[in-house]
Amino acid sequence: MSGRRLLVLLFVLTLPLVSPRLRGADEIEYFAWLRSAAFDRDLDFANEYRHFYERDPQGLQGFRQTFLELREPLTGRPINFGPLGSALLWSPFYLLAHLGVLVARALGAGVAADGFSLPYVAAACYGSAVWGCAGLLLAHDALRRFFDVSEPAASWSVAALWLATPVLYYLTVAPGFSHGCSLFAVALTLWLFLRWREAGAARWALVGAAGGLAALVREQDGLFLVAPGLWLLFDLWRRRDLRAALLRGLALGLTALAVFAPQMLAYRALNGTFGPSPLVKRKMSWASPHFLEVLFDPAHGLYLWSPLLLVATLGLWWAWRRRRDSALPCLAAALLLQVWINGAVLSWTQAGAFGSRRFVGATFVFALGLAALAERLQARRALLGAVLGVFVWWNVSLMAQFGLKLMDRQGLTWPAVAVNQLTVVPQRLGRTLWLYLTDREQLLRESR
Repeated sequence: MSGRRLLVLLFVLTLPLVSPRLRGADEIEYFAWLRSAAFDRDLDFANEYRHFYERDPQGLQGFRQTFLELREPLTGRPINFGPLGSALLWSPFYLLAHLGVLVARALGAGVAADGFSLPYVAAACYGSAVWGCAGLLLAHDALRRFFDVSEPAASWSVAALWLATPVLYYLTVAPGFSHGCSLFAVALTLWLFLRWREAGAARWALVGAAGGLAALVREQDGLFLVAPGLWLLFDLWRRRDLRAALLRGLALGLTALAVFAPQMLAYRALNGTFGPSPLVKRKMSWASPHFLEVLFDPAHGLYLWSPLLLVATLGLWWAWRRRRDSALPCLAAALLLQVWINGAVLSWTQAGAFGSRRFVGATFVFALGLAALAERLQARRALLGAVLGVFVWWNVSLMAQFGLKLMDRQGLTWPAVAVNQLTVVPQRLGRTLWLYLTDREQLLRESR
């Protein structure tokens, strides 16, 4: 069986784990764009916010204080910090769900055609899973097509990043976040860049359009356009063709801006500016004072939550040493910018979230580094499988601790987390997985 088919099979096997629920503020904000556009055709999210709050008033007390009691200071409109890109990518699934609901109602079913009922929410959640899988398949194709990574190193690397990082959590347990869509949009941007880096301006316009889509999903993902931008500078130095570089650069930038323009107009209507809310801007410190903490902080660092990503990051150097592909430093620079922007945010700790979720979009870049090291070990498949299996076990066990509240959900606490991984989690993992698949309400009761 080919590596691509194995990854599709893995996707099918993880589908029963997808949770069709929206629990937190971010998820509700993303979904509100979709429901409001489809049913209300406005940018007033108050009714969407009230709907979710009334169904869980105890769990959404903090949500009520921000999103129901406060308003944008310049316009008086309800606050929405989330961009609209996830809603855009969810929309085909959502519209199909609506069609299915209408057919079901015509046949006598009692499901509400209100945009809120289970089929609509499930459409968005399963949409995230589908888009996330598409992004992982693009990463696998890039390894095989552009970097000549052999099998099984390519498929094992992508599968490991899927199962041993927060990707698994945000494609199954919490798919209502934007991270599945982010993974796809960034992967599409970088895949198109690698495919068409020698092409003309028309193809570079498509790269820019994909980058604009990535920024629509998560503004920080627009920074991945620095990879094709830097490559243009390298190509200019190599060819000395200023006209070609300018045409491709203009095509890249203008199409990215054009695709992102609806978000700018929506921001203008919501908060009175063409950028994110002033309530968000005040949380930024552009000197990135938390740059290193984002990576290495014991409680919140990317490499502490997901140690496989440290291996993948080091692997980028090995990939460059082996292939000397000029695109690799450009991709590494884009990853570095993600560290910078996350270190610039006041909420850099991402406390309360599972892992460093803001790096899920960078999975494509991590795959390049991990595959370079996996290829070196592929002759010793048993060893490679065992090493990757340890990382998968670490991530899945952390998910169990997080879900069962066996750990402080505000951050990793040492050595308690490590002790639980070895003692408590193995005793409860089987029942936890069984209840997750068969009776999630009982699992919630047991975890309180």
